[in-house]
Amino acid sequence: MEARELDYDLPQELIAQHPTARRDDSRLLVYRRATGEASHHAFRELPGLVDGLAVVNDTRVVPARIPIERPRGEVLLLEQVEGDVWEALARPTRKLRAGDRHGAVELLEHLGEGRWRIRLDGEPVGCVPLPPYITEPLADADRYQTVYARQPGSAAAPTAGLHFTPALLAALDVERVTLHVGLDTFRPLQEEVVEAHHIHGERYSVEQAAWERIRDAPRVLAVGTTTVRVLESLAGGAPLAGRTELFITPGFAFRRVDHLLTNFHLPRSTLLALVMAFAGVAETRRMYAEAVAERYRFFSLGDATLIL
Repeated sequence: MEARELDYDLPQELIAQHPTARRDDSRLLVYRRATGEASHHAFRELPGLVDGLAVVNDTRVVPARIPIERPRGEVLLLEQVEGDVWEALARPTRKLRAGDRHGAVELLEHLGEGRWRIRLDGEPVGCVPLPPYITEPLADADRYQTVYARQPGSAAAPTAGLHFTPALLAALDVERVTLHVGLDTFRPLQEEVVEAHHIHGERYSVEQAAWERIRDAPRVLAVGTTTVRVLESLAGGAPLAGRTELFITPGFAFRRVDHLLTNFHLPRSTLLALVMAFAGVAETRRMYAEAVAERYRFFSLGDATLIL
């Protein structure tokens, strides 16, 4: 697949800069693969649109964006490697040197592509790591956490889950997995051939009892692309905890995900490739064109789509 097949036209004003007043006020585009039919709903209608087991990613975003003053830039924590050692992105990389100290951050080793191994004193005390296309501050940092977030470790939110309220969650049969969102989830494609893109891997874990319920469920709704990667890794024989380097592209044979709930994703992203693998390339293009025509809100703080 060529990377240009992941391009689409999106008016800048459709990139959501703020969440809706209530989490479940967001809109929901429902696409039925069997018929090609699309319909438009409020997110709060979700329990009446799906059945089966809903699986969510209960990772919690850490305050991972740490400013540095000289040179002016920042460190973005990606993953806790061991103890006080983390992998991070740091900029401006060309002006940084191993051994430098910036407040609580000590730079240990440059790993390439702006990635560093660092030592962090204490717990992360930075800012909410909002994506760069969100240019306005978030009034309430909790709106970049899901209501079911438990396990700290993510550098970005599993954004499909941001639409849920406690009441809406209680109306569904829910199971949990954990994948800590890191570089792979938001890193843009680096190659012109999609399959040539390199995945670094992200940490996940699933309880034995949870996997048994998921494995045996008649139908599974995966809430978010990160949940899909965990479930399809396990369905392919991966252990209950580890790292997944699974890169899902068109042609992938899904073994455990029957329905997908997700946000609208960036052009030329691995997440859009996953959606195209699940819904079809041409079908996803039509779905996104309809979302643009209907003025849906895009990306992390935007609206959602349910693919049945």
